[in-house]
Amino acid sequence: MAATVFPGVSASVKKNGEIYYRASLTYRQKHISLGSYENAETAHRAYLEGIHLLSDASVTLVKYGSSCILPFEKWVVLLNFRDNGIYFNTPIYMGQKMIFYYLSPTHVLKFDLDDLFYYSSHKIMQRGNHYFVADYGMQVNLASRYGIKNYGVAGTDYLFKNGDTTDFRRENIEIINPYQGVRMTKKENKTVYSVYIHIRGNHLVGYYETILEAAIAYNKAIDILKKNGLTKNFVPNYIEKISAKEYAEIYSKVSVHKNISNYFSV
Repeated sequence: MAATVFPGVSASVKKNGEIYYRASLTYRQKHISLGSYENAETAHRAYLEGIHLLSDASVTLVKYGSSCILPFEKWVVLLNFRDNGIYFNTPIYMGQKMIFYYLSPTHVLKFDLDDLFYYSSHKIMQRGNHYFVADYGMQVNLASRYGIKNYGVAGTDYLFKNGDTTDFRRENIEIINPYQGVRMTKKENKTVYSVYIHIRGNHLVGYYETILEAAIAYNKAIDILKKNGLTKNFVPNYIEKISAKEYAEIYSKVSVHKNISNYFSV
């Protein structure tokens, strides 16, 4: 890698022999990469833009536009470093009481300050209305960090108290249904709780009048399947606020669909 006549720009060579140019700067004794570019002139413009962002306190994220050289994500990183003195590799801007994670100039997720370490080291991805992070080589649904089930339905299983579905502060999330396999549904014009368990597809466990009966029926289905030889590692529902005797009474009373009782591992 060699320096060029442009400050903040160095030339490098790809494996195929093509030359490209890297822009970088040093701010508060930290060396910061600003990306790679096809020509030295563009790389230098990126360098100048980075210097401008870090030196002019009047520049804010709302001034980002199509004429900017640096990607928006880099703007977030640099402005947060300038204003808050902390450099992150992810597009986080710290507020006084929360952090803002920018997926785009108009799409911002809000989190508690306690989540700062996690999101400064995990890049958030989006698929439809779902958010994910890569954790130990696996895609982890962001909502699961806050007790929201993968199948959870907004307004039925959980809700955002202030109506903002991008506000993941814990005080803003209310879990209505914390149980695995349980959903509120309508049957014969009556509100009941349906229970499904996943075994190579969803299998009906049954319909129940109360959420407690439904949660315990799910656990009973797990026990039956294990007794029949299924080795899948199901996560049972943890039932609070009832005694062991009450649990046993409900457990013995709830019925499970015959397809579960007759299921054998193959």
